[in-house]
Amino acid sequence: MSVSQTRLYLISYDISDPRRLQRVHAFLKKHAMPVQYSVFVARVSERRLVNLLAEINRRIDPRWDDVRAYPLPERVEAVTLGRVYLPEGVMLADSMLDGLLGRGRREGELQEPGEQCDKQPESG
Repeated sequence: MSVSQTRLYLISYDISDPRRLQRVHAFLKKHAMPVQYSVFVARVSERRLVNLLAEINRRIDPRWDDVRAYPLPERVEAVTLGRVYLPEGVMLADSMLDGLLGRGRREGELQEPGEQCDKQPESG
């Protein structure tokens, strides 16, 4: 992969100090899509990822904090449970992010990877 080619990365953190946690969270919200409170997805080049991680490194204490960036495959599918992050009707230009955020699933439904779910959850 060339340094200018982009790909998806899952960035997560476990930060012990509330002040540092808030700084990292605020920084990542400007540069990546939040998936959960401490999990973000970014479509960036390798060079941009290195720069993002360097900026995050300035905001953490490596003795206590843990930040990780995982490259995701180009064809990524995710199974989601619980609350959908994006409100109904919001469209993402990046279909990979749509899949990661559980788009197309109604609340309470479990969607198998690669399969569209149209059934209502059974009440019981």
